[in-house]
Amino acid sequence: MDTPKIFESEYRFCEILWEHEPVTSGELVRLCREKLEWKKSTTYTVIRRLTERGVLKSEHAIVTSLVSKEEVQSQESAEVVERTFSGSLPGFIAAFTRKKPLTSDEANEIQKIIDSYK
Repeated sequence: MDTPKIFESEYRFCEILWEHEPVTSGELVRLCREKLEWKKSTTYTVIRRLTERGVLKSEHAIVTSLVSKEEVQSQESAEVVERTFSGSLPGFIAAFTRKKPLTSDEANEIQKIIDSYK
């Protein structure tokens, strides 16, 4: 199953959910008002939309995610690489490191990931 698309404002909402789940919808309203400056109706609209798309579930006023942060990040990263670099991961890494050089620790971590695929 493909991970449903999550847009930027929805992602910010999901970050709150992932940090606090399981959480009541009332508590989400409070957190979204505090952190995102959303009105109650906005929060409930986002809960409804994400529930319809299979991103989260809301039962008996308890909201939980059905999609992990890692799944969303992986899908979004793959879309960026495909759309912007014609699917070339080396092209993406080369472009990324031109603007933000890797630390030694980051390079070692990436090397470990590469080695695990060999």
